[in-house]
Amino acid sequence: METCRRDYSSMSSPLVRGEAFLVTLSVLATLLICFIVVPIAALFLMVDPSTMAEVFGGNPMLASQARSAFIVTFKASLLSTAILLILGVPLAYILARYDFPGKSVVESLVDVPLMIPHIVAGVMILMAFGRRGIIASLTGVALEIEDTFWGVVIAMAFVSIPLAVDTVKVAFQSIDPMLEYVARTLGASRFRAFTTITLPLALKGVIAGAILAWARGLSEVGAILVVAYYPKSVNVLILEWLNVYGLRYAIALAVPFVLLTLALFTALRVLQGMVSKK
Repeated sequence: METCRRDYSSMSSPLVRGEAFLVTLSVLATLLICFIVVPIAALFLMVDPSTMAEVFGGNPMLASQARSAFIVTFKASLLSTAILLILGVPLAYILARYDFPGKSVVESLVDVPLMIPHIVAGVMILMAFGRRGIIASLTGVALEIEDTFWGVVIAMAFVSIPLAVDTVKVAFQSIDPMLEYVARTLGASRFRAFTTITLPLALKGVIAGAILAWARGLSEVGAILVVAYYPKSVNVLILEWLNVYGLRYAIALAVPFVLLTLALFTALRVLQGMVSKK
């Protein structure tokens, strides 16, 4: 009997330690989830229904500003994401598949927008593409980005580059290159092997990169403030209303924006899950 008791004790001890480990992980994870949920809940609890009614119907001027800001934000973010996919997928594939001199420099350059303050990113964009930028001084052709819709698109695209390229690059790296080599030996061109084998297998990662890039574009405010204050995006308008009208009006504009983005990103995550199951 004593021997059985000792055996049971020696078996239960690792189980107890394992359960304590899981409890610790769960507590820490719960704290982080609460750190996310509490500000979201606070935003919705603090909203004033009368102010919401004024912003989205009672006051034509405010309603017009809000409607215009939503249209600008979603159009610009979708366009910037499309541009990043067209340009970023080829770059991600090259970085995933090929070694070349200066590759580490290119990878570092891709991550630059992630490391610098976004106000600085806006200044850099102006100095490169603005009327007094380096391109205009060298070519005599000035790109109209200051206070234009395209300025908003460029600012969103610039800050979203690392998320798009790095995410898609990881997706390409996870695919065995031998699949492409086999297709090539069977007569497929590089382009056909890429479009029929590699790209479909990496589609989940491409969608993830697009979602992250779109989210980053939607949330951008610093670079947009520098490059294109007009036409106002939602984030710029929220900041303006906070300074001019106060917190109630900023909350009234933020609540539908958060609801809409949450719904859209949830739908996109569901789509990504459906693609991964195929």
